[in-house]
Amino acid sequence: MKRLIRYFLQGLLYLAPTAITLALVYLIFTRVDSGMRDLIGKFFNIDIPGIGVLALFVIITLLGFIGQSIIFRPLRRLVDNIMAKAPFVKLIYSSIKDLMSAFVGTERKFDKPVLVKVNLISDLEKMGFLTQSDLSELNIKDKVAVYFPHSYNFSGEMFIVPAEHVTPLDIPPAEAMKFIVSGGVTKVWLNNQKSS
Repeated sequence: MKRLIRYFLQGLLYLAPTAITLALVYLIFTRVDSGMRDLIGKFFNIDIPGIGVLALFVIITLLGFIGQSIIFRPLRRLVDNIMAKAPFVKLIYSSIKDLMSAFVGTERKFDKPVLVKVNLISDLEKMGFLTQSDLSELNIKDKVAVYFPHSYNFSGEMFIVPAEHVTPLDIPPAEAMKFIVSGGVTKVWLNNQKSS
C-alpha cells in the first residue's frame, strides 16, 4: 500500500505542473477568445474559434507599433498627464505602468540579477535585481537599489544596500526570477547550457 501511494504521489508530481499550466492557459484562452469572438461576431458575422485571441494579439501589436510613432507620442503624453492629475487613479495607473515597463519594453528594470550580502557575520546572501545604481536624487551615496522578489509569491521588497555588497550574476534575468520565485527549487539554465 505504501509503495502504491508513493507511485501515485510520484505520478501526481509529474502530472500536476503540466495539467495546471495547461488548465490555466486554456482558461485564459477561452475567456479572452469568447469575449472578443462575440464582439467580432456582432460586427463581421464571423465565428471561428481562436479568432478572438488572434484579434487581440493584432490589436495590441498594432498599438505597440503606433505607440512608437511620432504621431502617437503626444497622445500618450496627454493620457499620462490626465492620469497624473487624478489623485487615486494616478497611484494605480503609475504603479501598473511602472511594473509593466519593468518587465517588458525598452525601459526594463529587472534585467540585472545580483547577489547581495545581507549579513556580514554569517555571509548570508540574497538574490535580487539591481533597479537603480545611482541614488543621488535621494541624496544617498555609495548605495544602490535592489528589488528582492518573494518566493512562491508575486510580490517583493526593495532595499537600499551598499554597492560593495552587490555582486552581479551572469545569468539570464528570466532564469534568476524563476529561481527566486520557486524558492531556489528550479534549476537555472545558463545561456551556454541552452545551446549545448
